Amino acid sequence: MTSLTTFYLSGIIGKEAFGADGDAIGIIKDLLVNTMPSGTSDPSQQLVTGVRLRIKKDIRFYSFKSFRVVKAREMLNVTCTNLIELAAEEVNNGLLLVENILDKQIVDMNGRKLVRVNDVRLATLPTGTYTIAVDIGIEGLLRRIGISLPIKRILSLFKINMPAKFILWDDVQAIDHSNLNIRLSKSYAKLHTLHPSDIADILEDLGKKSSMSVFSSLDEEKAADVLEELETNAQIHILENLPVNKAADVLEKMPADEVADILDELEDDKAEMLLKEMDMESSQEVRDLLEYDDDRVGSIMTTDFLSFSATMTVAEVLVELRAKKPESAELYNMFVVETNDELIGSFNLRDLVVSEPDINVSQIMKSEPVYLFDEQKVGAIARIVSKYNLLAVPVVDQNYQLQGMVVIDDVIEDLIRKRRTIKR
Repeated sequence: MTSLTTFYLSGIIGKEAFGADGDAIGIIKDLLVNTMPSGTSDPSQQLVTGVRLRIKKDIRFYSFKSFRVVKAREMLNVTCTNLIELAAEEVNNGLLLVENILDKQIVDMNGRKLVRVNDVRLATLPTGTYTIAVDIGIEGLLRRIGISLPIKRILSLFKINMPAKFILWDDVQAIDHSNLNIRLSKSYAKLHTLHPSDIADILEDLGKKSSMSVFSSLDEEKAADVLEELETNAQIHILENLPVNKAADVLEKMPADEVADILDELEDDKAEMLLKEMDMESSQEVRDLLEYDDDRVGSIMTTDFLSFSATMTVAEVLVELRAKKPESAELYNMFVVETNDELIGSFNLRDLVVSEPDINVSQIMKSEPVYLFDEQKVGAIARIVSKYNLLAVPVVDQNYQLQGMVVIDDVIEDLIRKRRTIKR
């Protein structure tokens, strides 16, 4: 039969650890858990690999041959054998349960939210001691101050249960990585799997220092998506604290209209610094958008759109779409232009899919498309969208040359943003 002892971290921290001979060897201050990729399917990333002990007046980290916790008469006895002092590098390759987890904010990957850890549950097996779950409930807090059982007894008299609130270790993402030698991208690997909007919500709930650490760990593509989802004040904080070259690289991955909205909220000198650091093409697109007054259509249009020649075949358009891999918003409405970029027609994805591959775009496009002028007041957008039931509207200049398009999603976001600004 497999021997199993489950226990809580709070039950052994500050307690004596004993050697194989039964003699006390030191006071337990922390446990080190392996967090480096193992390349196997075993639970090695949950394994306790080291212990922080106070031996007399010295506090040091040690590896061991065996670390076992057993229950005897409701008491926990910790046996730790064959101690070898750990090098700093070995400590930095792991996660400290007291320093990095206990009383810290972590991400509940399943619930996609920040929670606070009140205790950690572990288990001793013949193969070692492993983390199982974190306790985020009130019981964990009461347990640590030694009044969990009395409170539960009192509540039971009134037929009230104290619900347990645990998160499995696999669903835990630590935020406080004090060990500087761990690469951030590895430290926050679980967090990177979340949707950008979920990451944005988490960053907004974090402290400024922690939010910067997490954001800095993201690759440029993910960082750009997350930055789009953040509230304006969070966007400003990120850009003001990121190195200019890193911030510029992220902005280059974003739609020009989104970048223009963000830079419009920054101090002029900071915005200009970022624009100079961006590549020339991206920078110029943003500068052009910033020239528009806030109440003009051009200020909220996107310059990411798809346009084609009327002489192209359906097959040629599809080949180009596969190559470009456009965002879904760009497929709401696609445009047909003359060689001078004059707008002459539009079509949507359905028109493309149901048409024969060898026919020309001119045969499927809608001539005389509905459009907006870039210098029109933004109020015109609502009238056009509601009248024609459009998801995207092309925007032209006074010469009817295509400049961009207004996407209904962006209009809604702009309205929400302005309402929030007014409330503040």
